[in-house]
Amino acid sequence: MSQSKHTPTQATTHDIVIVGGGLVGASLGCALAPLIERYGWKVAIIEASPIHEAPLEESWQPSFDARASAIAEGSAQRFRQLGVWEAMQTEATPIQHIHISERGRLGATRLSASELGVDALGHVIPNAWMGRVLHRHLKTLPIEWHCPAKVEQLSPEASGHCLRLSDGSELHAALTVLADGGRSGLKEQLGIHSRRNSYEQTAVIAHVGISQPHQGIAYERFTQEGPMALLPLSGQAMELIWTHPSGEERARMALPERDFLAQLQVAFGDRVGRFTRMGQRYSYPLSLVTAEEPIRPGLAVLGNAAHALHPVAGQGFNLALRGIMDLVEALEQGEQAKRSLGDMATLLAFEKKRARDRGNVIRFSDGLVRLFGHSLPLLPHARAAGLIGLNLVGPLRRSLARRAMGLER
Repeated sequence: MSQSKHTPTQATTHDIVIVGGGLVGASLGCALAPLIERYGWKVAIIEASPIHEAPLEESWQPSFDARASAIAEGSAQRFRQLGVWEAMQTEATPIQHIHISERGRLGATRLSASELGVDALGHVIPNAWMGRVLHRHLKTLPIEWHCPAKVEQLSPEASGHCLRLSDGSELHAALTVLADGGRSGLKEQLGIHSRRNSYEQTAVIAHVGISQPHQGIAYERFTQEGPMALLPLSGQAMELIWTHPSGEERARMALPERDFLAQLQVAFGDRVGRFTRMGQRYSYPLSLVTAEEPIRPGLAVLGNAAHALHPVAGQGFNLALRGIMDLVEALEQGEQAKRSLGDMATLLAFEKKRARDRGNVIRFSDGLVRLFGHSLPLLPHARAAGLIGLNLVGPLRRSLARRAMGLER
């Protein structure tokens, strides 16, 4: 994965240009590898942030502050297809059980990997490690890499789009994929609007140490403030995602570590023993964001640029990864039908498949937030009865679990 250098006047033609070299863009680059080899496609990735890759032989020493993501079993299977899972799983913590409850209520739902006949319900992996594994794999592929570079202008043309970069190069692409998280302003530059509905909540994220082994259990707990999740990490540590009404998180972010952990103990209880330490705290506001035009002729929008979800069900990156695989499948079918890569017939087939999956996931995650976010009389009792009932009805619980794991749509 070399950093290419171009003179200001140089213009090149590509089959696919991926804007964004983060987890989504890098995963797409890896997923395109068989088609690059089969059809000789010319692919480039543009990444604004400098990426300093550690030597392959250098040992991995994860920071206690490193952010992590929950990877569903279906996503693990897709990473196996890309040839990166063997390396990725060396720093993955398997989720063997999921415990869902509401604070102050007796109802709970429990899921287990053994019940569903899988080795794990999912895996928790440091984001930095996922990125490192993907970029190491990209280094073996014939993909052009512009880093650090920004797209300063993106404009449609007859056969795709023209991209003018901050490094002075000009790229012409039959298909441009926006996988930049939506932060670059390129969607707005093209007039692609997004629907944004704020949850008026802010997530506080940190790694926390615990006094007893977590036994591979992931916890999702609903409180009056908002949902909180604890995801298992290697050793006696867990990733905390704690949602607050926006504005109220500031006081907690400013607390000394000891006081923060004491309040967390009260809010969560003692299922994982005592909270013993914590890493750096991060916070970000939560909204449901969906791009109104995820496709155009010669253009596809993926990942957080296409949809940003509440983290309550941990589905954001898993949804994005399914989108990557669906796009690659649609592009291959389009190639076999002798269509150009940016042809709308190809992209419409891709979007038709994505719309159903995206709609199901949004309804599920958004519905959970709104169901557990109301405190109407008798509603808490109904929620508790629902959690108990879901725990008792095996087939329904297993069906929902398989959908959450990305094994069914």
